Amino acid sequence: MIAKEKLETMKSRFSELSQLIADPSIVQKQDEWKKYVKEYATLQPIVDAYYEYLKLEESLEECRIMMKNNDSDLAEMAEIEYYEIRDKKELKENDIKLMLLPSDPMDEKNVILEIRPGAGGEESGLFAFELLRMYKRFAERLKWKAEDMEINETELGGLKEAVIMITGKGAYSKLKYESGAHRVQRVPETESQGRVHTSTATVAVLPEAEDVDVEISEKDLKIDTYRSGGAGGQHVNKTESAIRITHLPTGIIVACQDERSQMKNRDRAMKILKSRIYEFLQSEKDKQYAENRRIQVGTGDRSERIRTYNYPQGRVTDHRISMTLYSLNDFLDGNMFEIIEALALADRNKKLQSQ
Repeated sequence: MIAKEKLETMKSRFSELSQLIADPSIVQKQDEWKKYVKEYATLQPIVDAYYEYLKLEESLEECRIMMKNNDSDLAEMAEIEYYEIRDKKELKENDIKLMLLPSDPMDEKNVILEIRPGAGGEESGLFAFELLRMYKRFAERLKWKAEDMEINETELGGLKEAVIMITGKGAYSKLKYESGAHRVQRVPETESQGRVHTSTATVAVLPEAEDVDVEISEKDLKIDTYRSGGAGGQHVNKTESAIRITHLPTGIIVACQDERSQMKNRDRAMKILKSRIYEFLQSEKDKQYAENRRIQVGTGDRSERIRTYNYPQGRVTDHRISMTLYSLNDFLDGNMFEIIEALALADRNKKLQSQ
């Protein structure tokens, strides 16, 4: 059953708002008027659906009365119509329940995505690089922007760590299900016996934190500069352009060295730091930070997995929803939509059941 009392309250509020936004005295107060218009727009689809639901209820009652008619033909027609309307009412009820589900306030945010190798040595680093490419291709397909924040590569072309920002409408809503340990099963190029190895890489998806989300005091920061290392030519090793920022209250550390400019590295490091602090503070509200972080990122152990990428069989399996696709190459090329949509649907259904 739907929460009629809650819907009636929404209906009354919607009627009140329709009068407020048409009031000339309110229209003159633009900030207040815009707030009412936004609330009106949010309520409108729910109230419209509720009105349709009430009409269906009325039609059902009319059919019940007609089914008692002495005219058997009319009663039979009314019975057929009754079951048709009942089915429509159930569908509309389900639509309303979905509309009433609390939305994740982070869904429209951009994403800070972190990838690190787990178990499996150098092979896990190579797999982490494959995951990085996969997410960048996924972003390209949606015409989103993927920006490297911090990329540390191994000598063989794998990853020690990658932090990227993905900017696009609803980025977090689609990528939040990617957090966890990803497992790969394949024959490494260095394996002479042709044996299949299992390796893992971990992914963490953080919503980008804005200034309004997190306030950071300069006195809480320890900032170190140093010479960059690794690939990048002679320049990176000659100037102290790399930045390491430590947030003293939480102990969170972020380092960036990809840019030649110290200022650009600082800006990138601050973006990552804000998102990590935001995640920490949000989790602290529930007093479950350590557990939440463990669940999201995992330890990189082979047994802690959300998804398996099996190269010999050309399949990708998401273990949370027991879904397998035999289109591994296409999936790794960024065509992840089928599994992501299935995960979102499973999440909604789980929330519906818990209501």
